[in-house]
Formats: sequence, structure tokens, C-alpha cells
Amino acid sequence: MRRLTLLFTAVMLISCSEDDSTMVNDEKAYFPGNGDNWKETSVSGMGWNEKAIAPLLDFLETQNTKSFMVIADGKIVMENYFRGHTRNSVWQWANADKTLTAAMTGIAQQEGYIDINTSITNYLGQGWTTAPSDKETAITCRHLLNMTSGLDFTAGVADSPQSVRYDYDAGTTWNYNNTDCALTDIVSAATGQRWEDYFSEKLGDPIGMNGSWYKVNGQKMYKSDTRSMARFGLLALNNGNWNGTQIIDSSYFTECTSSSQDINKSFGYLWWVNGQESHMLPKNDYIFPGSIVLSAPDDMYMAYGDMQQRIYVVPSLNIVVVRMGEAADESTTPFSGFDEQLWVRLNSLIQ
Repeated sequence: MRRLTLLFTAVMLISCSEDDSTMVNDEKAYFPGNGDNWKETSVSGMGWNEKAIAPLLDFLETQNTKSFMVIADGKIVMENYFRGHTRNSVWQWANADKTLTAAMTGIAQQEGYIDINTSITNYLGQGWTTAPSDKETAITCRHLLNMTSGLDFTAGVADSPQSVRYDYDAGTTWNYNNTDCALTDIVSAATGQRWEDYFSEKLGDPIGMNGSWYKVNGQKMYKSDTRSMARFGLLALNNGNWNGTQIIDSSYFTECTSSSQDINKSFGYLWWVNGQESHMLPKNDYIFPGSIVLSAPDDMYMAYGDMQQRIYVVPSLNIVVVRMGEAADESTTPFSGFDEQLWVRLNSLIQ
């Protein structure tokens, strides 16, 4: 009888491994191909709480949401569109696209074009800021990535030294601003390629993203459909690996999504990091105790954009959550009470 039981168990395990659609928490991650085909599962198939779906969707609709996706084990669990937005509609990432800049900076480094610990003057020349020469030379790409450059991009662009104001010595303060626009210039200068072309070749096309770069006041920004945002989230969930190909060096990507300095421990390289002992917010010098999103898992890292453009990545749950839309409340800044309210409802769904 024991042998029959073991045989039956083995047959069932083999049967489940052959039917990918029945599996939850696959050992081998699933990645969608380039195109519209993407495997789906259901809330019930994940063993989640179906009764939490309606309250979640009601909340999202009242928060001016245009699109919402939940990816688990690489597959689509929820994909919802509101207010006339569709699967093919394009929307801005706002400052969430800073994480794309971090990714491309890492790719340029792994290809030998730049070194993030090297002075930016090696790529843009001397005099690209208003800082004294010795202060400017001390600024590295790493300082731009973790927002400790001591600079303030007053016009939001790096088109002239007048728009890049020196306020503090590099590494002495944390200040959230548009330093990523300098990184796009650095990558273009180092590679000798247009930013848009290098991005498409090295990141956008390989993972099947459908989006484009545009300029606002001289700053490069990204827009795409919702699934493209989810694809990048899936790449992030797998530490820069896409279906066996290491697009972004894994050790660099770990740095991106980990505490990168001691001033704001909840900030990596243009990614936000949950579960830290304290955090700072844009345009605010106060150090707040605790995680950014208390109701969310501690291992979550996030791409945050204005008007609550979001990519939440949670390795412990093997999920990616994407939200696009208009501002959820009166605040147009990346932070508001939206995240806490959303994660209370997500917890009800997932648990």
C-alpha cells in the first residue's frame, strides 16, 4: 500500500509539471514572449481570496486608476482597465521611469562604457554644473543614482550649467530631484548612441516593451502600455534576468533595490526600498521612522512616479503589481496615503 501511495504521488507530481497552467509557484519562472500572448491564471487558481476582488476594484476606480495588473509566478492574475483605458492605451510612467535609467546605467557599466564610481567629468567634461571644479570632479554616477550628488536640477534638465545648481558636497545630503537626466546624457556620451536607440537595443526590445521616450522641459520621460510596465517589473522580480538571459548584471541590480547610502536608507539606485528602519520623502528633510508602506511586505521594492504610477515588486510573494492613472488624490507627488490603502486591500486578496 505504501508503494502504491508513493507511486500515485509521483504520478500526480509529474502530471502537474506537464500542465503549466495548473501550477502555482513554478520552480522555473514563466516569461511572456514578444507579442500579446501572456499566460494567465486566476485568483482562485492562486488560492487567494475571491471576495476581496470587488472591494479592490471599487477602490481603484474611485482613485482615478486607468489600469491595474497583478502578476504572480510570471502569469497574469488580474488585468483591469478603467475610464476608457485599454490594453493598447499608452500612459506616462512619470518619475517611475527613473528605474529604467538606473537599468540602462547598469547595462552601460557592464558593457565597459562607464564606471559608476568614476567622476562624471570623464563623460561630460569639466563645467557641466555651477559647482567649483574640485567639487564637481568629486561627483560620480553613483551619487546621481542614489540622489546624494548635492546638486539640484533647477530646470529639470542638464542642458546648461545654469540648470545644474551646486548646493552641497557630494555624499553629504540626500535630495530627490531630476539627476537622472544627467545619467541619460552620460550613457549617450559614453556609448556614442542616442539614448532611445541604446535603450531599445539593450532593454526595451529584448523583453518586449512597447513604449517610447519623449521630452518634457528637456528631460527624457517614458510612456508605454500597461503590459510593458509589467514586463519591466517581471525583469526586476528576477533580478535583471529575462528568461535565462541576464539583461542587467544581478549584483548591480541588487544594489539598485537595496539601501544604497545611510542618509535615506529607503532609497537604492533610483528605486525605493521598503522594510527599512527609516525613510525620507521628496522635498522634505525629515527622517521618518519605519517603512515607506507599513502594510506591504518588508522585501518589497518600488518604482514610484507622480500621480501614483507604480511598480511594486515583492520577491517573497513572487508578484509584481502595476498601477497607472491620474492622481489618486489631491497630491500629485509620488507619495500619498494611496499606497497604504491599496496594500490593505491587496493583503486581503493575497492572504
